[in-house]
Amino acid sequence: QVQLVESGGGLVQVGGSLRLSCVASGIIFNINPMGWYRQAPGRQRELVAVMHSGGLTTYADSVKGRFTISRDNAKKMVYLQMSSLKSEDTAVYYCYARGLLVDTYSEVWGQGTLVTVSS
Repeated sequence: QVQLVESGGGLVQVGGSLRLSCVASGIIFNINPMGWYRQAPGRQRELVAVMHSGGLTTYADSVKGRFTISRDNAKKMVYLQMSSLKSEDTAVYYCYARGLLVDTYSEVWGQGTLVTVSS
């Protein structure tokens, strides 16, 4: 069974920084892409940032220049460095990966970690 386990969420003031981490456990290969989505109260889940195995990244316009995604493929980990946080960044952040499980490519989601940005 493959699991994605997030860490690093919490309470931070406006303008502050947080670093989220996610590790994939279990047998999963060719993870592509791996990244982060978020869901704020009353809103749909949205892409924050993903990174493909070749290094190509995609960011939501709302986080460009403030958030940085990185990966450690050998450790099956993905990170999200968040800076200049705004109140509208408050959300549950979910780790996401698509990879080869046994003989089928599947999507896997983490349980989510809450990020609260307060003023």
